Amino acid sequence: MITYEYPLNERVRTLLRLEDLFDKIAFFIAADAAETHHVALVTLFEIFEVAGRADLKFDLMQELERQRQILVSFRNNPEISEDALSGALYEIEQASAALLSMQGRIGQYLRDNEWLMAIKNRAAIPGGVCEFDLPSYHYWLHQDPERRRDAVSAWLKPLLPLRDGLAIVLRLLRASGRPEHQTAKSGAFQMMLGGSAAQMVRVSLRLGEPYIPEISANKYALNIRFTSPDGDLRPRPCDRDVAFDMTFCNL
Repeated sequence: MITYEYPLNERVRTLLRLEDLFDKIAFFIAADAAETHHVALVTLFEIFEVAGRADLKFDLMQELERQRQILVSFRNNPEISEDALSGALYEIEQASAALLSMQGRIGQYLRDNEWLMAIKNRAAIPGGVCEFDLPSYHYWLHQDPERRRDAVSAWLKPLLPLRDGLAIVLRLLRASGRPEHQTAKSGAFQMMLGGSAAQMVRVSLRLGEPYIPEISANKYALNIRFTSPDGDLRPRPCDRDVAFDMTFCNL
């Protein structure tokens, strides 16, 4: 199956973007090539920008505490595994404590590093990090791969409590819904939501089916228009019935 996730509020949109960036930086850090470590550093700057929302840490801590209280209410429930419940509570408490330990403005330590900020500013310019623009960065890219990896990992480490907290929240969010089978007649699907409190909708299709959902939604209505890519992957209108699974998620 291939799943498309569409956030229905700004908070979930931010969490999904950060999840994607944390996944990417982990991939690029693990490689050895200087080019991949450059991409890892640029991705770190993107995380820094997206995570710069002043209320992100507070939002995560608030949601984790709310989920902790829900789980605590399940204690002594014979239908709930005490070991699984204790494990989930421990994970939430550890993530909350790590978030609480983050001091000051998110990413301030990066702002205070003039060398990194010079790279960040030049990286925003197409071709702006050539060796003649930043010779010290050119020198760094020619260091031992393990040394570069350790450096990027150290710069990333203070942001990892955000990664761990949002991973828990998104996992709980995804698990909150149940998929329902739907059909888009002639490639179009519409549903009135009536002020639904859903925070995200997930649309899943069988892998290999040549359909791409274009989703637009608010708390009152959901619209999905399926397109089919041509040979150049340009979307064109689909006039066939499309079967798909749809899941509304809400914490």
